[in-house]
This record gives sequence, C-alpha cells and structure tokens, in this order.
Amino acid sequence: MTTPFNALIIEKNDKKVSASLQQISLADLPDEEVLVDVAYSTVNYKDGLATTGTLPICRKFPMVGGIDLAGTVVESKNPAFKAGDRVLVNGFGLSERYWGGYAQKQKLKAEWLVRVPEAFSLEETMAIGTAGYTAMLCVLALQDWGVVPESGPIVVTGAAGGVGTVAIMLLAKLGYEVTASTGRVEEARPLLEALGAKNIIARDELARDPGPLEVETWAGAVDTVGDNTLASVLAQTRYEGMVAACGLAGSTNLPASVMPFILRGVTLRGIDSVMAPLERRQRAWNELARLVDLDLLRQIYSVEPLSKVPELAGDILAGKIKGRVVIDVNA
Repeated sequence: MTTPFNALIIEKNDKKVSASLQQISLADLPDEEVLVDVAYSTVNYKDGLATTGTLPICRKFPMVGGIDLAGTVVESKNPAFKAGDRVLVNGFGLSERYWGGYAQKQKLKAEWLVRVPEAFSLEETMAIGTAGYTAMLCVLALQDWGVVPESGPIVVTGAAGGVGTVAIMLLAKLGYEVTASTGRVEEARPLLEALGAKNIIARDELARDPGPLEVETWAGAVDTVGDNTLASVLAQTRYEGMVAACGLAGSTNLPASVMPFILRGVTLRGIDSVMAPLERRQRAWNELARLVDLDLLRQIYSVEPLSKVPELAGDILAGKIKGRVVIDVNA
C-alpha cells in the first residue's frame, strides 16, 4: 500500500466551485509517463481564477490545481528522462484538462517537461514560474521584432505583479529604459526602482478611455492588463513599435481603434505561454538562467504552504499580491 500524500483538489457541486486540501494516493494520479516528486508550485492569476471558480478554467472535475510545478523525476517510462532529473512544467493545460502542481506527487507527459537550468534551484524556478517565463517570452518577442534599447522606452503594465516585476528586471538588465505602470505607485516604488524601472506612472494614466491616436511615447510594451490600459498603450506606441500582450488583469476587452495599426504600423503580438513549443520554452529558460539576478529575484517572492492556496487565490484576484508567491507543496 502506498503512503497517501497531499493535494489541493478543486471540485464542483451544484455549480459551486470549491478547493480543499485532501489526501490521495499514487493510484489516483493520471496514467502518464513520468512520475515526479513535486517540490514547489506557484500562485498565478490563472490559478486564482481556477481555484475560486471565477472563470471556468477547469474543464473537468475533480481537478488538482496549479499551472506550474518543479520537482525531481522518480521514475519514467520515457527514455528521455530518468530518476533524479530535475524538471519543471509551465502550462500545457495543467489545472485545465490535466492535473497540476498542487500535489506532492504528479504523473506527467514527458513532452511537457523542461530540464531545470543548472543556475537555478527548484525553488528559484518557481519564483520565476509561468509569470517569469511569460515575461521572458514577451522580451524575446520584442527583441525578435527588432526593438532594441536604442529604439526608445518600454512600458510595462501591471508592473508590481509577477509578470511585470520579472519583465522589468529582464529589460533593465538588457539595457532598456523601462517605465512601470502600477496602481500602487508609492508602495511599489522602492521595489520597482530596485528592479531597474527608470520611471513609474500611476495606473490611471493608462486605464482610461484613450483617443484613437495619442503622442508617440513607447518603442514597445509588455502588457498584462488588457482593456483600456492596452488600448492606451497602443495609441501611444511609436511608429512600427510592438506591444507584447500576455494578460487580462483588467478585463478581456480591447476597446481600441485600428488607427495605430494602419497609420503607425504598430504590431500587437499575443504571447501564449500555455502551449508554446518546447524549443521556445527551452530558449526562454536558458535566457532566464543567463539574465536573472538571483539577489533581485529573492526580493520579489515569498514562500507559502499548500494549505494557504485558497486564501492566496482570492488575494491575487483582488490585486493584493505584490511580486511572486511560491508554494511549498511539502510544507
């Protein structure tokens, strides 16, 4: 008989979604190729939506939440991995169609696994997590489009959140002039400036009804908010600039004009972290290993136990969380 272990189970009864810490066994896990001892997961905005049932993220129930995980391979039916390998997973339908990282053990498809760079501990990979990995995808998109530090300033919206904090750190390390947009200017200022933001503006400067075209200000942007914020950023983006959009913390709406696209040649690039090809994922994690300042990283995350996830899920949706939250699934 196998020893039971903890998992945070999301269930739906009479149209009401709830999450609770329960004990399960290996026999309860899905029939996938690689068994992993999970060390850490995270709390992302999407985790908040799934855990609270605010949006129908989970496609089936019961569901083990957690779109991220990092751990060590116990056994593998796939020769690409062996016991002792350090691996991580971001997205790939975890917490949607497949059981995710809020469990002490998990079985996973080998094709989802990314090898943890030697530069990082398992805890540090989850301090980066989907948020930081998504930030890196945004930065790579700007670079691949040809936006260089000499092109002009970059604005990062939702700057005090998980994606925003890592994006600022990465962009500043690469030499870009970064403006941070946040609803918590004075509270977040010391952290955002430590991460490398040169300018900080209040959220309300962008979260308003924009004109179809406004003063050309940004060479590029990383947007985590959507809605009027993204529309304002587009209206202010310089000729042939590029905006990498990866979030919907404001809403799913985009009340924008076509004018920036047809008169300034602005490009809006959607960033998908969930199903990105493995080659792109590994490139992103390799770049993170090269660029992330671990001393700065330690300033933007905290570690919490698995039992606290339901509370944290509500907090992240309410905008109460600054930076990143790592979940120690064994605490």
